[in-house]
Amino acid sequence: MNEERQIDYVPDDIGRTNGSRVLDISWATILKIIFALGALYFIFLVRDILIWFIFALVISVLFNPAINFFRKLHIPRVMAAILVYLSVFVFLGVFMYILAPLLFSELQQFSINLPTYFNQAAPYLSGLKIEALQNFQSFTEALGRGLSSASSNIFTAIAAIFGGIASTIVIFSIAFFLSLEEEGLAKAIMLVFPRRYKTKILTVWQRSQKKVAAWFGVRIICCFFIGLATGIACYVLNIKYAAFFGLFAGVFNIILTIGPFLSGTAIALFILAIAGLPKAIIFLIIFFVAQEIESYIIMPVLSKRFLRLSPSLVLISLLIGAKLWGLLGAILAIPLVGIFFELIQGFFEKKEAIEQRLL
Repeated sequence: MNEERQIDYVPDDIGRTNGSRVLDISWATILKIIFALGALYFIFLVRDILIWFIFALVISVLFNPAINFFRKLHIPRVMAAILVYLSVFVFLGVFMYILAPLLFSELQQFSINLPTYFNQAAPYLSGLKIEALQNFQSFTEALGRGLSSASSNIFTAIAAIFGGIASTIVIFSIAFFLSLEEEGLAKAIMLVFPRRYKTKILTVWQRSQKKVAAWFGVRIICCFFIGLATGIACYVLNIKYAAFFGLFAGVFNIILTIGPFLSGTAIALFILAIAGLPKAIIFLIIFFVAQEIESYIIMPVLSKRFLRLSPSLVLISLLIGAKLWGLLGAILAIPLVGIFFELIQGFFEKKEAIEQRLL
């Protein structure tokens, strides 16, 4: 006779009370959740300061190669940082001092001659079937309504301007103090990551700094070249507002592919309306040649190893930066996204190398 096996009966209602499961959460877990929620709430409260710090970090990264160059000349880091920041501000001040009166004069002339230009462009605008563009009077009335609406928020606009100035001073001050600390950014980053990732993180960080600074420097040079070429082309063709068109084309050139297309098309249409088809075609040819020189000569020569970002990524970066902090945010968002792009790319390259070694 086979012995009966004894089976321990385990009731199926263990862990349940009155038919419901009991969720056992330790005090440590509760404290962690509370701490995480508190940290998120604190970040939400100081989000503007964090944005300032991020932009200051980007500026310090962009200026770091120039500071390191002066350090190689045995200049103390404090003096090198002061020299770099002061040189940038002096250059921008002189540039605006020279350019601002010319731009103001051109805009003043444009406003005076606007009725004439509108009548000349009327045949091209009539096809748009927009009522406000059918005659100059309706156009000016629509423009006046828009200006009247904008003037109702004049105090908000003034507050935004002064807030922007104050935040700009704060950001550049933070960037300057970050630049004074040699390897200070790397040390701060290491506080966030475990020690076993120290070598890898530092390597990727240093590589991303060099590549992003190089990319941004090359873009600035290319924008200056396109702006100068556009201004000279308009001046040679005897087109008014050459300085304004040059600045317009240079600023838009920061957006790869899309920016030159928009600026070139807009300027060509204006030239077509006020100077005729031959000059518009000549301008397009010169603009196209300048773009080709930038793409196939300047960019390859100056940026053999710089970080390559797709036009869509640059455009998204510009939109996000502009939404957060206006024009300067749109410009600084590009190197910021480049840093994250390089960090992520370095992580996946390292992961792929490890997987290939295991195969």
